[in-house]
This record gives sequence, C-alpha cells and structure tokens, in this order.
Amino acid sequence: MLITPKLLNRSTLKNVSFVFLLLKMCLVFGQKKVVVIDPGHGGIDSGAVGVNGTYEKDVVLKVAKAILKLNNSLIDNELDIYLTRYTDTLISLSDRSRLAKSLKADVFVSLHCNASRNNSRGIEVYVHNSKNKKSIALGVSVLNESTQKLGFEKRGVKFANFQVLRETISYCPSVLVEMGFMTSIDEADYFLKPKNIKAIALAFLIGIMDYLNTG
Repeated sequence: MLITPKLLNRSTLKNVSFVFLLLKMCLVFGQKKVVVIDPGHGGIDSGAVGVNGTYEKDVVLKVAKAILKLNNSLIDNELDIYLTRYTDTLISLSDRSRLAKSLKADVFVSLHCNASRNNSRGIEVYVHNSKNKKSIALGVSVLNESTQKLGFEKRGVKFANFQVLRETISYCPSVLVEMGFMTSIDEADYFLKPKNIKAIALAFLIGIMDYLNTG
C-alpha cells in the first residue's frame, strides 16, 4: 500500500531528517562527491503518459529538482549535485552521459517512470548488463530506501543495456530508476502531491548518500 499524505506523517519525515544529520557527519571529513541526476525525456518526448494525464517528463524533473533543494536545505550542499536538464527540454542520451564524464561524477542516477498494460506497480532499478558491483550496490541502496520508507512494492534490481547506463558505466556507478507506474492510478496520483515528490526525492537522496558512505 502506498503512503498517502495522511500516512506520511511528521514523525516519519522528522526521523528521516535525523538520518540526514548522521550522514552529514559521516561525509564532512571526506572529499565532496559529485552526483549527476538525469531526469529522463523532456521537450517533445513526454515519456509515459499517466492515467491521470500527467507526463513522465514532468514528474521526473520535479523529483530531480526536489533532490537538488533537499541537498541545499537539509545538508548544506554536502554533495555537488548536477541535473542533466533543469527545464522542459530534450537532451540527447549521449550528452547526458558526456556530462557525467566531464564532471568526473561519483554517481549517475537516471530517473524515469514506468508504464504497463498490466496492473503493474512498484519501483525497480536497472543496472548495466556488465553487472558492475558498485552500480548494483548503488541500485540496492536507492531501491531499499525508497521502498522501505514509502511503501512502494520492491520490484528488484534488474539488468539492461540502456544507452545512458552503457555510456556511463566506465566513468562511475550508474543506475536507472523506474520510480512507479504511470499506468497505476495509485502511483500516478501519488506524484500529483508536492509532499510526495519531496518524500521520494528524500528517499533517493538518502539512498545515494548511504551508498557513498559505505562505498
């Protein structure tokens, strides 16, 4: 069952914020890490269209910007976070991976939403077919945080030859997150509320930081 605004109470967010303080203490003595967040699609490429009329391109951009804001407001920009796009524009897949290379990223996370003709639900994370151990560890960390904290079904870490993964894997650990199904009424509606956008962004950020702290 998905956590709604009523179920996602203040105590849960307060506890998550406390975790952030602990993570910040762990990172303060280390070198600042570079994280590239890639909101998929954009511009003329809407991505999946939700049953409620929402577009994948808009949802992933909102989550990416929320991650950026949380990095600023909760942990004082402890991470160097860059987005592959900041507006509703279409960026080529090659340019997305080139950005990770040019910035010498420590982590690359591509955000997407899923779609299915079946009544599918949940979050799944893709890693390149080469099954890089660091990418798998990153994927597991992000998947566990988002499913355990938010109540999404855990669909597991899977392997694929997506271009953004193929072209970034030699530079840094990289994953592609399918953060719920636009074809599921519950999950499509979940992304309509700003509080939920913030919650999933927070879970992703904790997952990334946990990976960076554990290596």
